[in-house]
Amino acid sequence: MNSATVRNLLVRGMLAGLGAGLLALIVAYFLGEPSVDSAIGYEEAHAPAHHHEVELVSRSMQSTGGLATGILLYGIAFGGIAALAYCFALGRVGRFTPRATALLLSGTALLAVYVVPFLKYPANPPSVGDPGTISKRTTLYFLMMLLSGLLAVAAVIIGKRLAPRLGTWYATVAAVAFFVLTIGLAYAFLPVINEVPNDFPATLLWRFRTSALAIQLTMWTGFGLIFGELAQRQLAPRTEAVASGKATPVPH
Repeated sequence: MNSATVRNLLVRGMLAGLGAGLLALIVAYFLGEPSVDSAIGYEEAHAPAHHHEVELVSRSMQSTGGLATGILLYGIAFGGIAALAYCFALGRVGRFTPRATALLLSGTALLAVYVVPFLKYPANPPSVGDPGTISKRTTLYFLMMLLSGLLAVAAVIIGKRLAPRLGTWYATVAAVAFFVLTIGLAYAFLPVINEVPNDFPATLLWRFRTSALAIQLTMWTGFGLIFGELAQRQLAPRTEAVASGKATPVPH
């Protein structure tokens, strides 16, 4: 893959990330923000009477402009990184079309980068968590993310190495078993963090975590679909033209 192709895919990845970010923004605003407001209300209701923090940025600005800026910038950044990973993975993970490779990559990344760490250290709404342990919690979360990503790469390598001897099916089963076993060990040995107040509404906590998962699911799925289409059009334009009946006739 030459540098021009990589550059074009990088631009398309950032555009796809922007599009996926717009979809995630809609989910975050309508599904996530109500839970955040409820959690802030709980925090204010349980704060000491003399406790008062100066509001540097209004809540309305946080839930609109701040939310949009954060999600869209995140979408563009992760879209560029995912596009570079796609350039490396294309043709190395199997004989898939560019579109299918994009979907496979985004699905694997969603699982390894978000879902696996989320199951160990799920997202918490405002008012949940000791401010004194934020550094520890952040370190553990990123450690879990790093371990999950590395183990996912290792599982792919193991599967490819075993495929010639075991066949694709059994090699895939072995690779998945390796990933599940090693992630299970990581879950067992990394410390558990539970700082949810005893009287915090369980329904609110469930809604917040479900919305956080839905935002990431929308982001990664949207990216896979949008970038897959853009990559397919760039890398297989002749095939697309033939499929749509617009192929240039060959002179006799």
